[in-house]
Amino acid sequence: MFNRKTPRSVWIAGIIVILTLGIVWGVTRQRTVVIKTGGINIRQGPGLDYNTIAQTQAKKRYHVLAERNDWYKIRLTDKQYGWVASWLVNRKKPLRNVTRLSEATIVIDAGHGGSDSGAEYHTDSKNPKYMEKTYTLQMANRVADELRLHGAHVIMTRDNDRYVGLRPRPALAESIHADAFISFHYDSSPSRNEASGVTTYYYHNGPSKKLARCLSHQYSNLPLTNKGIDFGDFLVIRDNTRPAVLCEMGYINTTKDFRQIRRLSYQLKVARDVTKGLKNYFAQQ
Repeated sequence: MFNRKTPRSVWIAGIIVILTLGIVWGVTRQRTVVIKTGGINIRQGPGLDYNTIAQTQAKKRYHVLAERNDWYKIRLTDKQYGWVASWLVNRKKPLRNVTRLSEATIVIDAGHGGSDSGAEYHTDSKNPKYMEKTYTLQMANRVADELRLHGAHVIMTRDNDRYVGLRPRPALAESIHADAFISFHYDSSPSRNEASGVTTYYYHNGPSKKLARCLSHQYSNLPLTNKGIDFGDFLVIRDNTRPAVLCEMGYINTTKDFRQIRRLSYQLKVARDVTKGLKNYFAQQ
């Protein structure tokens, strides 16, 4: 482009043009988003653990500077930055009411799957309609749908009939810094029709136990007996430093319970109860 015979003034002018073009290109390439919903919290960092420093203005355009754990870092002023939940920014239908649940990332774990059938209504039935894995996935999907309606960011450990090892499940919650982890299962007794009811297990005291209490309180309205909360030494909640519970939503080898487990109405009621329980849990934070 230039050689040794090029005048110094031309060199300087050329450098200025190159730098100017670079700056212009950088500005034009910078990502922007229009946040349709006003009142979304802008926080000091990417998560509920950080304090709110401002709230979004409806239909205002913001520059996105970075992304972490599905949160956007946006520019507020030349000297002020903050973080906002990307799933609330990108919603096709803006929320009318933004809550702490709306800003939360929830991992929903459908127990078992694939070659791991879990417990069964009939022993060795070899029919998926009698297997625990079938109904944990149905329940997980109902809960995920309900939570998303309320704005929550839901990530599932599995969304189809596939095998997932135990350790990757809590590892997922850890990697995304989830605000809650809920694992769904169905109990089984040594002999058929000898046990019934719903139990919510926690391993760690503190947030996990508090989460268990909030969910269990809502389960008191279910058609199956609520047996309350209890300590449970299950890997998916034991190896999880995020608030984590495991919910046994009935005994699959008890006829009375199995009738409920299979019903859409029961699954939808649990989904609503989980949503209410999580709302109460986050309201206490």
